[in-house]
Amino acid sequence: MSVFKAYDIRGTWPVPIDAGLAYRIGRAYGDFLGQSPVVVGRDMRTMAPEAHGAVIEGIRDAGLDVIDVGLTSTPQLYFAIAHLGAAGGLNVTASHNAKQYIGFKLCREQAKPISADNGIREIERMATAAATPAPKSARGALASVDVLAEYAAHVTRWADLPRTVRLASDAANGMAAHTFPAVLALLGDKVEHHGLYFELDGTFPNHEANPLKLSNLVDLQRHVAATGVELGAAFDGDADRCCFVDDRGRAIGNDIITALIAREILQREPGGAIVYDLRSSWALPETVLAAGGRPVKERVGHSFLKATMRKHDAPFGGELSGHYYFRDNWYADNSEIILLSVMSLLARSERPFSAMLDELMKYHSTGEVNFTVADKDAALAKLKAAFADADVIDEMDGVTISYGDVRRRGWWWVNLRPSNTEPLLRMNLESDDRGRMEEMTRKVISILGAEPVDH
Repeated sequence: MSVFKAYDIRGTWPVPIDAGLAYRIGRAYGDFLGQSPVVVGRDMRTMAPEAHGAVIEGIRDAGLDVIDVGLTSTPQLYFAIAHLGAAGGLNVTASHNAKQYIGFKLCREQAKPISADNGIREIERMATAAATPAPKSARGALASVDVLAEYAAHVTRWADLPRTVRLASDAANGMAAHTFPAVLALLGDKVEHHGLYFELDGTFPNHEANPLKLSNLVDLQRHVAATGVELGAAFDGDADRCCFVDDRGRAIGNDIITALIAREILQREPGGAIVYDLRSSWALPETVLAAGGRPVKERVGHSFLKATMRKHDAPFGGELSGHYYFRDNWYADNSEIILLSVMSLLARSERPFSAMLDELMKYHSTGEVNFTVADKDAALAKLKAAFADADVIDEMDGVTISYGDVRRRGWWWVNLRPSNTEPLLRMNLESDDRGRMEEMTRKVISILGAEPVDH
């Protein structure tokens, strides 16, 4: 399977990605971008320094100047691109993947993503060509810049904390352990912070850096219960995603968090567009409409949501995966901004986090369920055939089957889509009736003829 994915480049080290391929990726990216300067950063993985050095050499051999920002989260890299006025940027990271993985996230100016639709396929063609081009005669220069302080100051613009908020957060030994302490330092006594696994360690000795997997939230949930804090937050490996635990220890769906913060933003921007991915609970568009906003549904993937947000001048958007996007952050995703937004909402309210969420968590959802299926197209076709009498069959992203709507009881919907990053089919199913949700989940699993896998 190719390491050149829909949204980034990712694979295991040292096979198939090694320093040689990292150099060629850097050279291909430089030739593709064709403009200077380029910001390059890396995460804390054991092989990241070697991959980082090789990719910088490739970019410089393409004749482009490089600004090395060193150890950086992906949101910090996005900030650096815009803050430094760079033509683009690349972060050496494999996000939430296991310790043997490494990868590269690529951007243009203003942190605009480069995906398979607008550049990764061309970069793949150049990076895997039989011959590597000779270095340009005018080799690019190299400078090192530390932007952590400026990044932390930028993020804290979203903090409105009239009182101290009690927070527990889990960095999973990932890049939030690098950036979030700098943010907290600026907030001072406005945050009582209980940190878990805030030691940078690319071997992930405590648990995977994937907060979507409920087993990775157990330590945080226990800590919330033991300390009586107001909320818990779990970051992924490169700190571009954040998942939440409430004061009762419940893991909260990221679509519910999107609805909660959208309602707040729409008080300041009546009529604004809120972009969300099609896996989200129907409670989300319902909440946006009730708040006077315009819900805009989009297919899964950060490049799609960011482009749609730009098109609609949307102040905010969110994905079920835990990516949250802000117009005033160059439409880029940022885990710390969403966390500060939630904390600010709590600080201005007399209600506990759980009470705010209860009113939005009124429907019953499976969450994302994964299946390993050999023939994904055949599985989608079987689903359409089995529910051919559905009120709506939508093929925006995979297949979405809908029966009824929120105006009458007994509605349900299911989305089945191939993962853009892994060899999986992903299912999300929701209903206003728990019994119906469980019944239709069993039926869909029976149609697929595959058992869910833990992922």
